[in-house]
Amino acid sequence: MDNEALLRGGLVMSSPDLERDPEKMCDSSNCFPLQSMETAKAETLCIFGTGDFGRSLGLKLLQCGYSVVFGSRNPNSSNLLPKGAETMSYAAAARMSSIIIIGVHREHYGFLPGLAEVLKGKTLVDVSNNLKINQYPESNAEYLAGLLPGCKVVKAFNTVSAWALQSGTLDASRQVFVCGDDAKAKEAVMDIARSLGLMPLDQGSLLAANEIENYPLQLFPMWRLPCYICAAFTVLIFLYCLVFEVFYPLTTTKEDTSYLIVMTIANRVFPIVSLILLALVYLPGIIAAIIQLYRGTKYSRFPNWLDQWMLCRKQLGLVALAYAFLHAIYTLIMSLRYYVRWWSNNYLITQIKTNNTYPFSNYNAWLSDSYVALGILGFFFYVLLGITSLPSVSNAVNWREFRFVQSKLGYLTLVLCTAHTLVYGGDRFIYGTFYRWFLPPAFVLSLIIPCAVLVMKFILIVPCLDQRITRIRQGWERKSRTVCPGH
Repeated sequence: MDNEALLRGGLVMSSPDLERDPEKMCDSSNCFPLQSMETAKAETLCIFGTGDFGRSLGLKLLQCGYSVVFGSRNPNSSNLLPKGAETMSYAAAARMSSIIIIGVHREHYGFLPGLAEVLKGKTLVDVSNNLKINQYPESNAEYLAGLLPGCKVVKAFNTVSAWALQSGTLDASRQVFVCGDDAKAKEAVMDIARSLGLMPLDQGSLLAANEIENYPLQLFPMWRLPCYICAAFTVLIFLYCLVFEVFYPLTTTKEDTSYLIVMTIANRVFPIVSLILLALVYLPGIIAAIIQLYRGTKYSRFPNWLDQWMLCRKQLGLVALAYAFLHAIYTLIMSLRYYVRWWSNNYLITQIKTNNTYPFSNYNAWLSDSYVALGILGFFFYVLLGITSLPSVSNAVNWREFRFVQSKLGYLTLVLCTAHTLVYGGDRFIYGTFYRWFLPPAFVLSLIIPCAVLVMKFILIVPCLDQRITRIRQGWERKSRTVCPGH
């Protein structure tokens, strides 16, 4: 049986008292290693530090059959450690193992040079993180290697939290980035990670440690630009709708329509921003194609702003999908509003009082049904694009299938959503009564970028241009590079 199967079996046969009392389960002093004689490993691992991460990692190692010894500055006061682990002084614990996991912060490395002779030739696994990105000139792992030049330093486990280790890594990321200058030491650490049910990823030499240490400190790095763009458009469209729907009636007819802010204006902002963001997902690809056509080569870097824009297209699309969801929810509950119910009742009462029946309009019926149908279809493909962007789904399809969904169906989604907005507007584009202070209705603004994107895409798929772009992306260049004589 493999270690994972034995671990699952151990979990089933855990103590009934622990299953009944969740508080006891959270107390590492009451946690017993889940191991048997068949799975016990001869190797002993040493952990310097008895903090939350050190205790959680030690418990996980014990459960997977390792012998664990803790090194502590106060061996007799460490009473929260998992049963089955020994606690000794740093020097005594280091002599018990060839692999020492350094579970202390960088500012507490001062005791390590005094153990240089004991640690010489051993593998030190640095698991530390900093409080902010690039806090020190060099990474903690490189600093540790400089303190103890006779040791083999490996950076690992800093991207895994104590909570993830306690939960069995079932509810958290299993990826562990590993780097180091000694190949054998690095492979030994990666074997330990695999036995814990984690997925080690070799990142190369110790020079990669700085990037690995910065990774857990990054707060949605790929989401910043999309969120800034979304926030900017949201504020601008909201202010525009505020002027159009609230300020204009207030200044011209003294009518207070501020109640529209909560529902009506919100339900204008969400679909408008969603459609603009969806168009912005496909606009950089068109700009890149135009640049390649102009330069006649693909072997030239795009401007940095275009590179950054193209890298965050997935996040832009997901933010746009979130706004589309809000628009769908707002639309479904629109009939529950007091204003809508009042308007509907007043409409009926007006017909009764005037003894008039407004005739059925076939044009308006077609317009309404087409608008709703296009919205439903556009939202369906919108959701489909979002689902295929999930790693678990995208990993199950090949590149051609993924490209078909994200490109072909993506443009179809843009066409449907743009048509949905056009049909919603109907003939209001041409009547001046719908313009206030010479400003067009808000939905007209939402059509500028999508229509421009679709027009440019239509031009680029003309056979002569499409074939030229395809040839350029396959390596063809308009002008071959000149070769100097003798080279």
